[in-house]
Amino acid sequence: MQPTTLTTKITAGVYTITLNRPKEYNAITPTLRDELAAAIDDANADDTARVILLRAEGPAFCGGYDLSWATEYQANESDQGRMWDSVADFSMMSRFVNTYMKLWYSRKPTIAAVHGWCIGGGTDLVLCADMIIAADNAVFGYPPSRVWGTPTTAMWVYRMGLEKAKRYLLTGDEISAHTAEKIGLIMETVPHDQLALHATAFAERMAQVPVNQLVMLKLLCNQTVENMGMATTRTLGTLFDGIARHTQEGHDFIARVKTTGWRDAVRERDDRFGDYGSRPRD
Repeated sequence: MQPTTLTTKITAGVYTITLNRPKEYNAITPTLRDELAAAIDDANADDTARVILLRAEGPAFCGGYDLSWATEYQANESDQGRMWDSVADFSMMSRFVNTYMKLWYSRKPTIAAVHGWCIGGGTDLVLCADMIIAADNAVFGYPPSRVWGTPTTAMWVYRMGLEKAKRYLLTGDEISAHTAEKIGLIMETVPHDQLALHATAFAERMAQVPVNQLVMLKLLCNQTVENMGMATTRTLGTLFDGIARHTQEGHDFIARVKTTGWRDAVRERDDRFGDYGSRPRD
């Protein structure tokens, strides 16, 4: 069956996966999760592909989880009359995390070309790519750290160091593309109108290297982070995400969503910080 949330193509050794839910800011759903997992597997199985490029259509790379789906899931969970099942929650979230980690464990290098919003669950996804190239209009951040979540893939410390990770996770502050480059969260920033051409050219340049070399060099680099305990950190991040959604504050957030809708609930969360959707307008 043809995927409904993304498209794929291969040119000059580059297997391009394009998220294609533009009206929904490419928000993550179970269907997108499963189709992305299949696309990454297909890219690794394709002998003509040497590099995987992940990009997106529309005004944003990824606005995080589709909150209409996610909040409904938690609301239904409460309606069943059972106590929260942490094991079931971990199992459910691990299906998403395992998909994101396919970018990390992909035999072939993975490059993400990011524009617009890339926040919340979108960062869980994109920070698993080997390299990130961002348009100058990109905005990163993990606002759910203010209430209702923790980073499941827990890549922040590994990408930019302990203190910088604490600075942005303990506030949830948004991060401009230029700041993200400066602090090491991403590789580089380019003008928005040059992102597609620049990222594709870089991927094609890398694709000139024999695939066996690419595989070995990626494993060599990744092993350093694996030895630092990344798998343990990821497990903790996924468990804590479930706990954060089931604290009193997490339940209060869901109750507010039921009353006002998730857009207003998110704005209320962020108003005191004056960023993301609550940023003052000119």
